[in-house]
Amino acid sequence: MAATAVMIAALLCAATLYDTTRLITPHHARRPPFTRLRGRRAALEAEERWCTDLLLRGRIDRRSYQQRMSALARGNRATRPHRGGRSGRHCY
Repeated sequence: MAATAVMIAALLCAATLYDTTRLITPHHARRPPFTRLRGRRAALEAEERWCTDLLLRGRIDRRSYQQRMSALARGNRATRPHRGGRSGRHCY
């Protein structure tokens, strides 16, 4: 019984020490490496919604939509042409 109490107390002390050192260290050292990946994935999903919205509103044709989705599937964000550019088929 005493051994169990000592073990629980040791685990609580270790957890407290770990949490304290984690709070003291700089924030950027604690970030997991997948944070950037999650942000990129969210950006790609937002780009996909944007392209789908453009297609549904008739602002781009099916070929442009297909090219943009292919680029997104490869992990590349579609480049948005500037307003008033030379290409007349894109209107935003």
